[in-house]
Amino acid sequence: MSTSYELSACAVCSSAAAQELASADDAKVEIEQLWEYHQKRLKPDIPTSHLMDRVAFSQRAPLRLVRCDDCGLVYRNPVERATEVAEIYEEEGPDESVLRALHLTQRSAYDAQASRLTEIFGRRGTGIEVGSYVGAFLAAARDAGWQFAGVDVNVQTNAFTRSLGFQVDDGTIESLDAERRADVVAIWNCLDQLADPASAVRSARAHLTTGGMLAVRVPNGACYAAFHSLLRSPLAGVAREWLAQNNLLGFPYRYGFTPTALTRLVERNGMRVEQIVGDVLVPIADRWTKRWAALEERLVKRVIGAGARISRGDKPLAPWFELYARVE
Repeated sequence: MSTSYELSACAVCSSAAAQELASADDAKVEIEQLWEYHQKRLKPDIPTSHLMDRVAFSQRAPLRLVRCDDCGLVYRNPVERATEVAEIYEEEGPDESVLRALHLTQRSAYDAQASRLTEIFGRRGTGIEVGSYVGAFLAAARDAGWQFAGVDVNVQTNAFTRSLGFQVDDGTIESLDAERRADVVAIWNCLDQLADPASAVRSARAHLTTGGMLAVRVPNGACYAAFHSLLRSPLAGVAREWLAQNNLLGFPYRYGFTPTALTRLVERNGMRVEQIVGDVLVPIADRWTKRWAALEERLVKRVIGAGARISRGDKPLAPWFELYARVE
């Protein structure tokens, strides 16, 4: 199917001043490198459906990536129109066996996330997760003593998550009842894929109680920019490993936020940043991953995670980061 595009500006500061970071040819090379990378690490009989979120992603490959001169946001320009994004995420998803495998694979990482949220927020309470997908965080939050519900645009995936006993609304954060309130709105691995992240942050703020908290996890545009520049250097092997292990090679996202950019966005909506935590992608190794590759992922992410935690400023060593902001 054909894809329609439009020119764009920075979704955070509205500036059109930006420098090209990667061309369509650059993206094509990175995607080929990603396929080669995973081809060595996955069992040859892996079903096609299990390639999702490894070498196949919801977002199409970018035509061109730029970096905002002002806040550092990495974004597509031109970008797929909003209607294209809605169609991507609303269409039917994987079958139940794949959804269940994803739920189990992601669960341990979300246990740590639920624990971190409790520590930073200071207590347990009620919450809304935007983009709840297969319910891995909802399960972790429930076991940690939280009362979370989800909202997601994919009806089929929501049916699976509801079958696990969770409350999930079909739709977006903007479509929820305007009177609904929660102590926390969590947007994990989702804000970067939305057509209008600023609208999502505004709506999240509207649903928060006094003293409530917005918790966001996004891919780090500063990390992609730093390591992309090394892909044609003597450090290319290290750069490819760093990016590939964290689903940044080929950049299958609409936006790559930086701590500076995301801080501006939440502060503009009346919230104060309390903590920013550098991190790595959740584990993706499963029974279709060769044993040595699963061990490699564990070791490499341990090393990258150490670098992510000591990274300062816009955290160029952190492939992902979490931001926690409280209503003032």
